[in-house]
Amino acid sequence: MIELKNVTKKYPGKTALKDVSLQLPRGEIVGLFGENGAGKTTFMKSILGFIRYDGEITLDGEPITTKNIAKISFATSEHSFFPNLSPAMHKAFYKEHFPTFSDKRFDGLMKFFELPPYRALKNFSTGQKNQFEVILALSQGADYILMDEPFAGNDVFNREDFYKVLLGILEPHETVILSTHLIEEVSDFVGRAILIREGKIVGDVSTSDLEDQNMSLMDYVKQTYNYRADRVIRALSQITDEEG
Repeated sequence: MIELKNVTKKYPGKTALKDVSLQLPRGEIVGLFGENGAGKTTFMKSILGFIRYDGEITLDGEPITTKNIAKISFATSEHSFFPNLSPAMHKAFYKEHFPTFSDKRFDGLMKFFELPPYRALKNFSTGQKNQFEVILALSQGADYILMDEPFAGNDVFNREDFYKVLLGILEPHETVILSTHLIEEVSDFVGRAILIREGKIVGDVSTSDLEDQNMSLMDYVKQTYNYRADRVIRALSQITDEEG
């Protein structure tokens, strides 16, 4: 289990995370939702140790260090691969450094996305680069797979098919934490939704509980954020009145 206790991260002029306490057990698909700048990426980078923070983050009761960081993988649209190397070269590199690397999963996902194994990644399209980033994260053999807007540049059919594949390949001990703005698109695939606003956790609910309440995930998000359905009409009315 990953546990955050009173985690706070401050940047000059802004607090990105405010006293966040949360438990992330194994075996979940978690959707991490929030507006731009809400703290989603900071949340993930804090877990990975990419940035300094106040508070405590542990993995199975131990601090996250070089001794256990291999239990966590990360897919980001910022990319973490070597652009001059091919997928085949990355496979060889990962197999050498991660004993739990899955050849079968890597090869299967390469075929699913129809990616060329021997072309340098710098020659891939943006969508292909993001696909390969996800492949590496899922094949590393980690218990926790963090994904930060992993499918930018991919069409809706590719994304939908991938979510179905993801549900089919995950082992019971694997947890996926997926940060995305595509709430309605992933609502049928996540089992838990965590909402961040201005650095605070403002919502944490299982999708099965929402089903019991006959509430959609999008409705829960709107209710939690106090979304005003009339905001568009009010804005247009104000604009047209000013122009008139």
